[in-house]
Amino acid sequence: MSIVYKCRHCGHVIGEINQQVVDTSILGWNKLTNEEKREMIQYKSNGDVQIQAICENCEESLGHHPEYHELDFFIQ
Repeated sequence: MSIVYKCRHCGHVIGEINQQVVDTSILGWNKLTNEEKREMIQYKSNGDVQIQAICENCEESLGHHPEYHELDFFIQ
């Protein structure tokens, strides 16, 4: 099982955790609301878990262009 952090905007893999057992409270999942969990966490058929996050480059772009927050995808 892998936990893969992927940018929701550009698709870049930010990081990956390859562990059989992971304490999700250490990852902060317990601080997410149920809605945030539904939006961010996807369970794949191969057993992997994909987390939708934002990479540093996209975060910087959002900082320079706040109007991009209104868009689901701002990178074409």
